[in-house]
Amino acid sequence: MEYTVKKLAQLSGVSSRTLRYYDQIGLLKPARINSSGYRIYGQKEVDRLQQILFYRELEVSLDEIINIINQPTFNQIAALKDHYSHLEKKRARLDTLMATVEKTIISKQGGKPVPDKEKFEGLKEKMIKENEHKYGEEIRKKYGEDTVNNSNAKLRGMSQEDYEAMTNLGTEILVLLKRAHETQDPASDIAQELAAKHKEWLLFSWPSYSKEAHAGLVEMYVADERFTAFYDKTVKGGTQFLREAVLIYLGMDKEGTS
Repeated sequence: MEYTVKKLAQLSGVSSRTLRYYDQIGLLKPARINSSGYRIYGQKEVDRLQQILFYRELEVSLDEIINIINQPTFNQIAALKDHYSHLEKKRARLDTLMATVEKTIISKQGGKPVPDKEKFEGLKEKMIKENEHKYGEEIRKKYGEDTVNNSNAKLRGMSQEDYEAMTNLGTEILVLLKRAHETQDPASDIAQELAAKHKEWLLFSWPSYSKEAHAGLVEMYVADERFTAFYDKTVKGGTQFLREAVLIYLGMDKEGTS
């Protein structure tokens, strides 16, 4: 079977504009251009689009997908097995969330009350899985398996009050970052308050704290574009500013040494 852009869009549910964009960035090239100038896609391209959509479902960026599927060693079967494994985990998280919502509805309608601990189990598990998916490999390389596993265990065992406090503090940090960045001075009082709040936020999930580990984390924020994108989404240059504020707070230079 062969498909034009329009027919492939109808088949896949992806817009024609998106397919053209995928062509422009080298993510999904058509098999050929026919005599009328139409893009024509064959079975190979259909299979490649399926892989792309699987990765998008797992919230992998387009740049990352290009790097993955353009590798000479890319193996479709291995990729499909990996997709299946990740989707199973995602389904388990959704099942947990749905069960929690269902119990809460029943409780609000006069049924059995939902224990406070259960109210947040699905949300905490979702947070852990998202962090693992986005940053797990880098964090485990930097801090080791035991440290990451202990951190996840601490998060899973967190009380309702602590979970809410950690979530609220995370929001407060982003607000403070924007205000502190306006000073353009990482040593300012508000910037140092930001650094102190960042430490306080880490203590909710870190099994133990050290200045060196804190410094290493903010250095990784700057080095890894995924972390940078998170903080720079609040304010451009925010990640760099946060790093400098934290290093001053810790009494360290930009190399992380006292």
